[in-house]
Amino acid sequence: MKKENTGTYKSTGLIIFGIIILILAVIGVSYAAIFYSKTGEKVNRVTTGTITMSYSENTNGINLTDAIPMTDEVGKSLNDENQYFDFTVSATMGGNVIINYVITAVKDDGSTLPDSAVKVYLTNINSGNETQVLAPTKLSDLQVTSLNKEGAPDGQFVLYNGNFNKTEARNYRLRMWVASDYVLPNISQTYKLRINVYGNVSV
Repeated sequence: MKKENTGTYKSTGLIIFGIIILILAVIGVSYAAIFYSKTGEKVNRVTTGTITMSYSENTNGINLTDAIPMTDEVGKSLNDENQYFDFTVSATMGGNVIINYVITAVKDDGSTLPDSAVKVYLTNINSGNETQVLAPTKLSDLQVTSLNKEGAPDGQFVLYNGNFNKTEARNYRLRMWVASDYVLPNISQTYKLRINVYGNVSV
């Protein structure tokens, strides 16, 4: 009889321990910081069940190669498919929460143009209409992350901070060009940016 009771206590303990582990895992997923890395698929998506970044291109970024300097007015109107990067940030809400998120950009190590030579321009697209989110700004003038509340690593360029309080999807378009005041050297010049989204949940 004593052996049977001991076995029963052990089984009950294991069940309780398993339930605790399950609860901690669910909480961990809900509050996890979002980090995107390239998957190599045509339709790319990353999610924790609360927020998602997705796009239809092969990479999460935008490149400049041997581009000539241009004015802000020209840069803002770039409309060829290879001259901008479209992506979507969406949230699935459950309960009375707020999801804070930050859109960041990371310079590729192979870039040869200085940050002060490159401008970026971010818009929100709604029903085909674009609304400015970030005015044309040199990358060297952007704020950089420093252990911010959305959990982004240090040293990434901040393009936009936002939040969701309901289930919603927001479409963004990023353009990038060489600033009109930059004098190009007589060598090939490139600049590559990778776009990331990080977020967390506030109760």
